[in-house]
Amino acid sequence: MIISTTPTLEGRPVRDYLGIVTGEVIVGANIFKDLFANIRDIVGGRAGAYESTLRKARLQAFADLEEEARHLGADAVVGVDIDYEVVGKDGSMLMVSVSGTAVVL
Repeated sequence: MIISTTPTLEGRPVRDYLGIVTGEVIVGANIFKDLFANIRDIVGGRAGAYESTLRKARLQAFADLEEEARHLGADAVVGVDIDYEVVGKDGSMLMVSVSGTAVVL
């Protein structure tokens, strides 16, 4: 499955547009990760626990997008957009959403 943020794929004309596909993941912030991230912010460096959680959420959102596209019979998704939002009470959760157009090349 080809997944691209561009609206077209060079040298690969689109034969059929199958519709919009999406993948969304919402993850909660863990109190221990918050504590260690705050300590890390004080002493400097990267918040590895958050980076790992964010990476896993993004990969799962893309996996969901690809699964939906395959279900439609697509072999590519073009025009992909990635969004990150803080949601929930006091911004306690992170939402990663990806969307694009499923196509047959």
